[in-house]
Amino acid sequence: MSETTQTGAGQAATQSRRNEKVGEVVSTKMQKTIVVEVEMRKAHPKYKRVVKTSKKFYAHDEQNTARVGDMVRIRETRPLSKLKRWSLEEIVRRSALAQTEEAAAAAK
Repeated sequence: MSETTQTGAGQAATQSRRNEKVGEVVSTKMQKTIVVEVEMRKAHPKYKRVVKTSKKFYAHDEQNTARVGDMVRIRETRPLSKLKRWSLEEIVRRSALAQTEEAAAAAK
């Protein structure tokens, strides 16, 4: 019986229960902080029509790697400041604008 409880605890440790969201970076003007806009599609409770709603989340970006227009995955974390409760997990897709800026910086 003790073996089953150990394996159950091991599974919980390997798989995180923290919430994850995927959205687009809309602002990188702060140091180590990005603003990510997440679009949600939800059926209207009465009319059953799919409605798009969006919400902005402040996320911690330690290396300032994300650029405006990038699609990123953010993960819920402990409160880091008044508004920041998320951290940058990975950059899913780079924007075309960010790629041209990097190419221009490399040329100089």
